[in-house]
Amino acid sequence: MRPYPLAFTLAAALVLAACANSSQDKVASAATTPLSDLNVVRADIPDVLKAAASAPYATPADASCTGLAAGIQALDEVLGPDLDAPSTKGNTGLLERGEDAATNALQRTAEGVMPFRGWVRKLSGAERYARQVSAAITAGGVRRGFLRGLATAKACVASMPAKPA
Repeated sequence: MRPYPLAFTLAAALVLAACANSSQDKVASAATTPLSDLNVVRADIPDVLKAAASAPYATPADASCTGLAAGIQALDEVLGPDLDAPSTKGNTGLLERGEDAATNALQRTAEGVMPFRGWVRKLSGAERYARQVSAAITAGGVRRGFLRGLATAKACVASMPAKPA
């Protein structure tokens, strides 16, 4: 048994609290891992992802170029930039994306605090909810690809997000 796992987790959380905003979100997520394992704290699935999960290939009500661009933009806001989005200062490319080692270590430590974590997640319903969230994210990516395909078929160029060169 590891000595003082909770004290280490809290100390690591305090050390990492001075990190940048995106790192602060990761630290907060890691710190609430035991609560999410108990299904006490859970993030709501955004409505745009719920709609995508219910009908990822439904033709949108507004199938104009601006309507398609708005649908893609709404999904981009929830999912983050698409894989082929050009790299910018706030949007690193796929190869540059990755988790910070310190926040990963904090996450693993927070997960290790709870004994029999897998069983606790199953019994509390957290595992089932995590699968629902994962399915909604996947459906959102499928929906975004479908909308981009419709926009390409309609030759919508001006209102679409820029593609990489």
